[in-house]
This record gives sequence, C-alpha cells and structure tokens, in this order.
Amino acid sequence: MTHPATPPASPVRDLYDLVTGDEDARVCRDISDDACREQPANFFVHLPALFANKAGDLLASPKLTLPWLLGSLGAPPWMLGWLVPLREALALLPQLAVAGWMRRVSVRKWFWVAGAATQGLAAAGMAWTAWSLEGAAAGATLLALLALLSLGRGVASVAYKDVLGKTIAKTRRGTLSGYAASGAGGFALLLSALVLLWPGLSDAPAMLAGLLAMAGLLWLIAAAVFAGLREVPGATSGGGNALTEAWANLRLVQDHPAFARFILVRGLLVSTALGAPFYVDLARQGGGTLTSFAVFLAVSGLADLLGAPWWGRASDRSARRVLIATGLLAALVHLAVAAMGLFQTPTLLLAAAFFALMWLHAGVRLARKTYLVDLADAEHRAAYTAVSNTLIGVLLLVGGGLASLAALLGTPAALTLLALLAIAGSLLAIRLPEVQ
Repeated sequence: MTHPATPPASPVRDLYDLVTGDEDARVCRDISDDACREQPANFFVHLPALFANKAGDLLASPKLTLPWLLGSLGAPPWMLGWLVPLREALALLPQLAVAGWMRRVSVRKWFWVAGAATQGLAAAGMAWTAWSLEGAAAGATLLALLALLSLGRGVASVAYKDVLGKTIAKTRRGTLSGYAASGAGGFALLLSALVLLWPGLSDAPAMLAGLLAMAGLLWLIAAAVFAGLREVPGATSGGGNALTEAWANLRLVQDHPAFARFILVRGLLVSTALGAPFYVDLARQGGGTLTSFAVFLAVSGLADLLGAPWWGRASDRSARRVLIATGLLAALVHLAVAAMGLFQTPTLLLAAAFFALMWLHAGVRLARKTYLVDLADAEHRAAYTAVSNTLIGVLLLVGGGLASLAALLGTPAALTLLALLAIAGSLLAIRLPEVQ
C-alpha cells in the first residue's frame, strides 16, 4: 500500500523524521492508512517499551547473570545446564497455541502487556530468592521462576511481532529494534561501570539480586508504557479454538517452502546464543570474580550499543545477508574460543571473544526478527512467528540443552559442534529468498 502524503506535521512527526530519516511516505506501503497516521506517535511508544524489555533481558540473562548467581548461591552444578534450554524452550513452545487464541482478539497489545508484567513479577521473585535462599532450594526456586518468566516472554514475543507489523511499516522495524537494543546496551554498560567503581563490593548474591530487581521494575514500566499504544483493531478471522488453530498452522511449514527453510536456518543459528555460557564457564574456571562479571556485563552491553543500530539498518537492507555473515563469523569465534579452552586463557581475552559473539548474535537476532516479519503478510504473521518459535522449542528440548555437552565432551568439543551448526545455518541461508 502506498500513501500519497505523509501524516500532518507535528513535533512528534519532526522528531520521528530526525530519528528515522523518514521523509518518504512510501514506508507506509504495508500498513493501513490509520496505522500510518499513528506511526510517528507509536514509534515513540515502541521505543521505550522495547528498550526496557531488552534491558531487562540483559540484566536477567541466563547466559551471564543467572549462571553466576547459581554458582554464588551454591546451587548444584547440574542446574546450570538447564538455564538456557529452559529459558528458550518454555518461551517458544506455548506460542503456537497463543497465536490461535490471539487471532480471536482485534487489539493484541494487551497480550504483550500481560507478558511483560509476568516477566517483571518473576524477576522480582528471583531477586527475593537471591537475598533469602541458598543451595538447592535457591536453585530450584530460580529455575521455577525462570520457567514463569519464560512463559511470559513467549506470550510477549508472539504478540509483539504481530503488533509491530500492524503499527510500524517495513524499512523502519529493524531501525526501531536497533535503537532499542543499542540503548539497552548503553544502560548495561553504565551499570557495569558502577559495579566496577563501587567501593568494597564483594557480596555477589546481593549485587546480582539488585540487578534482578531492576530488571523486574523495567519490565513493569514497559508494560505500562505499551498499554498506551494506539493500535488499530485487526482482523479476527481464523480465531477459533487455540489448539485447533495450532495444528492447522503447522501446515504452513509444508505449504510455504521459504518459511520452512527459514525455520531450519534459525534453528541452526541458535548455536550463536548457546555458545555464550561456555565462554562464561571458562572465565569462572579461571578464577572469575565480581570484577570479571562486571567486565562481561560491560562487553555484553557494549556489543548491543555498537552493533544493534548497524545490524538493524543492515537487516532493513537485507536480513538474509546479515544471517549469512553473522553465522559464519560467529562460527570462527567459537572455534577460536575452543582453542583457548585447551590452555589457561586470560579473562580479558575471553571477554574480547564474548564481546565479538554478543555483537554477532545481536545481528542474528535482529536479522531473523526482521526477516520473519517481512516474509509474512498480515494474515500469516502471527502464525509464522508461533510456528517457527514452537518448532525451535521442540528442538531445544529434544537435544536436552546443548549446555550439557560441556560436561560430557568438554567445552572445546561443545564449541566446535556449535561452530559447525552455525556454518550449516549460514550456508542454508544463502538459499533464502530476499524479502526486503
């Protein structure tokens, strides 16, 4: 759809033009006239809500914060292996049913609001656990709260892509996500500096509990902000029984070859995310302290701060090419760290590798989200999201969590396997069609 004129001039519109470089109304070609008029205002609702959501993700990271906390509280080591699979699988598996249920509702922002609020309450519970419990009891409670947080994240994820597709037009979605991720990265960088400079800080559980409490507050703020989104009611066709719709949606994999190929690419490139705990594990084995944790938090934030805007704009040009490049480069970093694992490696060198991986994973994450939204039309967008997420969740559970490979095969072997999976994903992405 091409709109003949831009929305009326206003301070919000002027700021929107400045932030996005948007002086061409044709960016509204795939959303309705009403949504196009509301786009500048909605952009500045999406932006702070998405920033708070991404900042919460960084502070409650199952790749960094939660592993460090479990170790500090004396939880059994086997619990570490379940953090990433539990977070990812339980965030993904319910989405196929949620998409069918969501189709029955014309205004879908409330699903995201509920999901964000659930994450906020779960993170607050984790903070209480860090302050109050130890050992196996603390570990079990944290895993249960992580399961609750993941379910809320799953509802929010499938809702967000649908609402984003209704309210923000093509060529602006990656830019929006990039700015939000960059802001969250800068926030994490500031917090890490405070941790490094705080005099006499030595109580890891108390410090990590503070980060989790802050994450909970950010998610609750995000829910309140997103409630103000001006969403135009959407179609409710096909909004029957949720489970019936879930099974019907699975046919999309058979009927849409490009979508099926995208699912395989995304599944293989999950290896870029699953590698991060192994980097942290190597740092802890080398005598990691709170200073080491702060360094890792800083480089994680710096990676998003520097990488997200660039990857967002690159994804708007060609998300396919970003998937190819980031998968190959992440494989090289995995192989380099696998080699480091054979020797005693300085923390700063591991932190540099962690930065490279987080920077590349930001590209994978932004590219796959942008590609999926642009690949789907309005009728199938929520179903595409739910089907792909659910199948990835099944793969995570069937594998039992690639984190367990560290105990069975050793960290170098696990990272080598993850590198091979990333290479396979990049090569398969070459055959994806261009959608931008």
